[in-house]
Amino acid sequence: MKLHLLAVGRLRRGPEKALVDEYLERFAKAGRGLGLPPATLVEVDGKGAGMAAEAELLAKSLPSAAVRVVLDERGAQLSSPAFAARLGDWRDRAEDVAFVIGGADGLDPGIRDRADLAISFGAMVWPHMLVRVMLAEQLYRAASILAGGPYHRA
Repeated sequence: MKLHLLAVGRLRRGPEKALVDEYLERFAKAGRGLGLPPATLVEVDGKGAGMAAEAELLAKSLPSAAVRVVLDERGAQLSSPAFAARLGDWRDRAEDVAFVIGGADGLDPGIRDRADLAISFGAMVWPHMLVRVMLAEQLYRAASILAGGPYHRA
């Protein structure tokens, strides 16, 4: 399996980038023994051209046969153990899994409607740059859960 994080916008130096880098590094280490590959972060920049232009850039970066998971406030709210179980299932049956994070205005319906799964981190709307941090942390937490580690306390 290959794991892709596709996101609109580029993280510059700062706390969000530091946290994303930290959690993706932790995920890579924790996932190694579980058959989970490091996540590849692909950033696309529509430079204010709108959701349709962002969707075109995201579509070009999406592996054709990937399980497509979009981060959207209308999505399912999974518990961390349920997310870990999904990740374990994808590891065992999917060649590619792509998590897609839209820009400040969200995801174009053309991307959102073709998703295999939509996930929400709650009823509140989160800044798209912060969603990257939350997703990276949940990937690390999922690997910890799958490994039976102490990071997650249910």
